Amino acid sequence: MLTRSSIGLGSMVDTLKAAGESSRFRILLLLARGDLTVTDLTEILGQSQPRVSRHLKLLMEAQLIERYQEGSWAYFQLADGETVRDFLSGIVGRIDAHDPVVERDLERLGAVKRKRQERASHYFSANAASWDEIRSLHVPDGAVETAMKQLVGERPFQAMLDLGTGTGRLLELFAPLYRRGVGIDLSREMLSVARANLDKAAVAHAQVRQGDLYAPPVERDAFDLVTMHQVLHYLEEPGLAIVEAARLLRPAGRLVIVDFAPHALEFLREEHAHVRLGFSDRQMAEWLDEAGLELEADRSFAPTSEAPGLTVKLWLARDRRLLVADSSQSFSADTGETV
Repeated sequence: MLTRSSIGLGSMVDTLKAAGESSRFRILLLLARGDLTVTDLTEILGQSQPRVSRHLKLLMEAQLIERYQEGSWAYFQLADGETVRDFLSGIVGRIDAHDPVVERDLERLGAVKRKRQERASHYFSANAASWDEIRSLHVPDGAVETAMKQLVGERPFQAMLDLGTGTGRLLELFAPLYRRGVGIDLSREMLSVARANLDKAAVAHAQVRQGDLYAPPVERDAFDLVTMHQVLHYLEEPGLAIVEAARLLRPAGRLVIVDFAPHALEFLREEHAHVRLGFSDRQMAEWLDEAGLELEADRSFAPTSEAPGLTVKLWLARDRRLLVADSSQSFSADTGETV
């Protein structure tokens, strides 16, 4: 089982004081269902922006929530710390969703999320032809996803990070396994798509944020699973991105990379901004070794038609470090978790 953190008496009292006000508790209840802006919260709560901002400031001072910037927009989310999330999931989960105030807030939250989905659908439709052209060149995504799930296994773990999250599909795919998920992408438009998809799938324990893969805005040594799905071929320095990804893994954590094998489809470079035309097993093994990772498995998925296409590759690697567990704990090599 996953371990849970404890909290000191003084800290608990301060936390309860910060949360123990109707509007602030409503904010926590809403943020437990996904990241929101001040504008979103003002619309849902029916309060002025200065008042909502004041509540947010107090919750941030109590380290119950965090703020992050995405272009000109500021988003708020529940704090990443396991102690805070354990505490909030306990009290928020006990609130009656049919309480009149809560019910009204959730209805307005639903309206906010529907607006997101409409914007995301518009962007997705505008770019669908480009994505469909590339998908037609390789095996269906379902086959690769099935292999990823088989390699990762079914045991739960603490935290997942999806670098270059795109539509947020992998956060949705592995949602039953992790307690906390984070997706990073440089494109604000794709983050809008990801948020809408996670909302639609009712995945409330994952957040997405804007960031550079060479310097992800997350803590190091914090994730049991890091994924990079069809990302590396867009990068000038994929080896450096793998090194950065490895630094984010907990000891014995796992990195899953999905990308293309070497190919000669030059139009992908010219028309779809692909910088690299695939990667060989040898090159990938060298990059993983330089990052301190051990290659554990790889899979190949050749195109189903005889026409020129793309072979999809899947590589699974593990951090070489081992946790030194104390006498009261044991270590699971499958999940990278203390149990």
